[in-house]
Amino acid sequence: MSSTESPSVSAASVLPRVAPVRVGEGERLRSVGLPGVTLSIRSRPPAREGLPPALYVHGLGGSSQNWSALMAELDGVVDGEAVDLPGFGDSPPPDDGDYSVTGHARAVIRCLDASERGPVHLFGNSLGGAVATRVAAVRPDLVRTLTLVSPALPELRIQRSAVPTGLLGVPGVAALFTRFTQEWTAEQRVRGVTALCYGDPGRVSPEAFEYAVEELERRLQLPYFWDAMTRSARGIVNAYTLGGQHGLWRQAERVLAPTLLVYGGRDQLVGFRMARKAARAFRDSRLLTLPDAGHVAMMEYPEVVAGAFRELLAEAGDASGRDEARRTPAGARGPGPRGAAADATATGAGS
Repeated sequence: MSSTESPSVSAASVLPRVAPVRVGEGERLRSVGLPGVTLSIRSRPPAREGLPPALYVHGLGGSSQNWSALMAELDGVVDGEAVDLPGFGDSPPPDDGDYSVTGHARAVIRCLDASERGPVHLFGNSLGGAVATRVAAVRPDLVRTLTLVSPALPELRIQRSAVPTGLLGVPGVAALFTRFTQEWTAEQRVRGVTALCYGDPGRVSPEAFEYAVEELERRLQLPYFWDAMTRSARGIVNAYTLGGQHGLWRQAERVLAPTLLVYGGRDQLVGFRMARKAARAFRDSRLLTLPDAGHVAMMEYPEVVAGAFRELLAEAGDASGRDEARRTPAGARGPGPRGAAADATATGAGS
């Protein structure tokens, strides 16, 4: 494994010059070369030695920035890293062009194997939730606990508001969408995404909105941007149709790790009704429902999600989790004060 660190790094020397990825206060960004893929990893220096490792996996159209708020909340609880999936954030496309759920899961597994950080506390949102589920099912040795925020698991009745995201995977639709929206500004696109992904778009601070627009403008300059989006959307749709042992619900039943499930009552992309089904499918699960949250609860309510994770650690017998839970006021583990959102997904999709 090769690794370089700097305040901001370009994805690969063959790509066009674009603005550097923004790195938040207290964060670092590094590039890791693995067989067939190069991944960008966002991290925070651990507050102290010996903290258990954690890995965060974002959703469709997102990036490691989607986890910045939660990573900050869990500073001192875990030694956290967030990955940019191949083709997203600051990670270039995979060499084989495989954007399936299995392809993304393979990249995460290679990352964990190479870093030798496992077993980790694995987090996933939406597409990242499907990826994390598959990783936990096929490589239980790599996963200590599993936290899923609005995971993209198959639904028989998909919400109407989620249909455009699924249609991105249909050949030709992305090209039509690009032509139809070519006059849209980055600001208009980001407003559309926040309206789709947040239970209350007003929670996005002006600074976070500005960062999201800046990141979208950067990504739109990448020649593979829409290809990564459409192929990953197609990967989600294909994963929904798989049956047998490769089906995501069957794999959810195989997960051994203690699991925290987080669902938002105002989620327009993953049905809130799926929360109970997920709680039944994962054999050792805890369910957190947030009636006012949308699709990215870890960005809307990072302090509440962090509190629920601390409780998961305490129940799972993690010593650092018990210590941190004792240091945390009880009120911080319930629906407490609303925190500022950190970032918005960048496209108008966002699953």
